[in-house]
Amino acid sequence: MKIGIPKEITVGETRVAVIPAMISVFTKDEHEVLVQSGAGDEASFFDSEYESAGATVVKGAAELYGESDIVIKFQAPIENTDLGKHEIDLMKDAAILVSSLPPRTHAELIPKLLKRNITTFAMEYLPRITKAQSMDVLSSMSTVAGYKAVLVAAYHLGKFFPLLMTAAGTIPPVTALILGAGVAGLQAIATAKRLGAKVEAFDPRPVVQEQIESLGARFIAMPMQEDVETSGGYAKAQSDAFLKQEQEVIAARLPNVDAVVTTAQIFGKPAPVLITEEMVKLMHPGSVIVDLAVADGGNCELARPGETVEKYGVTIFGAANIASSLPVHASQMHSKNLATLFKYIFTSSDDGIDYDDEIVKGMLITRNGEVVNDMVKQTLK
Repeated sequence: MKIGIPKEITVGETRVAVIPAMISVFTKDEHEVLVQSGAGDEASFFDSEYESAGATVVKGAAELYGESDIVIKFQAPIENTDLGKHEIDLMKDAAILVSSLPPRTHAELIPKLLKRNITTFAMEYLPRITKAQSMDVLSSMSTVAGYKAVLVAAYHLGKFFPLLMTAAGTIPPVTALILGAGVAGLQAIATAKRLGAKVEAFDPRPVVQEQIESLGARFIAMPMQEDVETSGGYAKAQSDAFLKQEQEVIAARLPNVDAVVTTAQIFGKPAPVLITEEMVKLMHPGSVIVDLAVADGGNCELARPGETVEKYGVTIFGAANIASSLPVHASQMHSKNLATLFKYIFTSSDDGIDYDDEIVKGMLITRNGEVVNDMVKQTLK
């Protein structure tokens, strides 16, 4: 098969889906890899490296999409304004797409995918099971995001993070509060601790207390308990009463913290508002909030995607697509996940796809002109 790696055209996207070091994973099974010229430039992976690795570099998007049996992307397909066509419309009929496909894009993209009879595998729908961990792009990008969020907080905060003993006196460490202890939250905790901060972490799931404390952070518990996790490992919507108590618990900590990183998201639904505008007023001037859930509505009521908002003396950074700010390692991690996934789905050039496999079935969104994923069918109702 011909596998196409296009240049990402989403504004601000610097990552590339597959780096040169992973090209051999595909070519050793006699697949041909096509890479659009400049696809890896912003992540410091250049055309000459792809050619040395065995890929064929093609000049433009139309050629790449038109020749590829499988397209592997980072971001969901969008309109290519230079060509006046949508990326899906550039693809071959009945081709295969492996990419992101967030629920908020379904209404626009799925009709286009069905029209072109595209078989679509969406990374967001990878089952949360042990054997899929090595393919989990979302966890990899959450690791990047959690790390970078703390660095962004440190950049905007007018203080040292660690305790310093100086000739000018003792400077106490900052206190960082991490909301949510998923992959991004745990990485944020670990990074803040490495920078020397005192770290507190809040999560409504008591089961994560041990993980939080193992990283040296203080666990902030919820008095009221509610089942907030699906059987598949995703967060689910909470009752209004439970959300209100969450806000009260968080509000009690805000006057005592310098930096907050929020990571709480609910798959397929708007992110819960954990910090209201009134709660922001509780923070002392110079404090910082970094909202990693801003693309899905935000955990902070004042956060705006890609913007830095200054209000009540507090800096609120809407960290949309923050993982793209570390394109080298983000691309490297994505490449490894995708290569492992590809080997799992396509065991050789002659084998078909086992559509009854748990991982394949979970990620498969469209096939033969139909929506085949039950979760996606629900979002389209």
